[in-house]
Amino acid sequence: MSHFESTPELAEDLIRKPSVTPEDAGCQTLIAERLAALGFALEPMPFEDVSNLWAIRGSGEPVFVFAGHTDVVPPGPADEWHTEPFTPTRIDGMLHGRGAADMKGSLAAMVTATEAFIADHPDHKGSIAFLITSDEEGPFINGTKRVVEALRDRGQPLTWALVGEPSSTDTLGDIIKIGRRGSLTGYLTVLGIQGHVAYPQFAANAVHQAMPALHALATREWDTGNDFFPATSFQIVSVNAGTATNVIPGQCGAEFNFRYSTETTADELQARVAGLLDSFGLDYRLDWKLNGEPFLTAEGDLLQATRAAIDEETGIQTRELTSGGTSDGRFLAPAGAEVVELGPVNATIHRVNECVRTDDLVTLSRIYCRILRKLLL
Repeated sequence: MSHFESTPELAEDLIRKPSVTPEDAGCQTLIAERLAALGFALEPMPFEDVSNLWAIRGSGEPVFVFAGHTDVVPPGPADEWHTEPFTPTRIDGMLHGRGAADMKGSLAAMVTATEAFIADHPDHKGSIAFLITSDEEGPFINGTKRVVEALRDRGQPLTWALVGEPSSTDTLGDIIKIGRRGSLTGYLTVLGIQGHVAYPQFAANAVHQAMPALHALATREWDTGNDFFPATSFQIVSVNAGTATNVIPGQCGAEFNFRYSTETTADELQARVAGLLDSFGLDYRLDWKLNGEPFLTAEGDLLQATRAAIDEETGIQTRELTSGGTSDGRFLAPAGAEVVELGPVNATIHRVNECVRTDDLVTLSRIYCRILRKLLL
């Protein structure tokens, strides 16, 4: 059996480990053992309750990083699964189990691709590294973000980062992600005066005050996007107020989120929101959480190598998008790395009966290995 053909078996070994965020459940130990046999220097980097692994082989630049996560979302209702979520099962060419597509299949392909590459090219140029976390599906505080900060503090360069997120839509390799929008969440509280509904003259209804401003925020054009990103999106995700049916609410809370393009910045959005709220004469409190800045790899050696590798293995001319949610690429790009996301078909991720084609895992390993050859030989 070739290194590539062993990819589904390694994916099965990882799926058997119930690594629901922030648990790693031994996945990184399994990966570390395979990497140690290849001469990687291993550095566990735990932060709080999160397991992280930094492993590197070679010397100097360029530095190619495989980045991924061992944690998975909870399985959901057990009675809706056709198989046990943490018992990998092959049915009609599909590997079923939680994490099969997001992203234990990709992790397995990264390891077997590296094994194949080093077997043929033990004296490759530069370095190959793995950055693996158990905190991608969770609060993303003590995972890749913390590891990248620690690496930056010690002066560790990162040239290229291939993130194994399930980027494909219909067929393996049809879509790669070359960037992601930024995510900024606002927590607004509009302050009024609580009172009895029968005596509105003695109260100030916070809901009535908040609604015109929220409508103005929801209908405002923030930018028109660019060639790589759609226009910035503003979405209200929750509104809460009130204590009883005969009480005028004295507070109205609202939570909203921006998914924003490179045409604007988080600071600019915060200033524009505050200016709009002030224009309505509101008494309010406003807090912010920056979930991630936008990033983009518009061109570069990694993107070129990824395009070519997909074409050579599958015959597909891949499409390059920035759609979807956030990923850990948002922490790698500011460290100076070109970032591309490439992984299996994402149709079943986070759903019950998550699955991936076993043949796709073999092909994904071959693609990853081709990328290594194009960049490190």
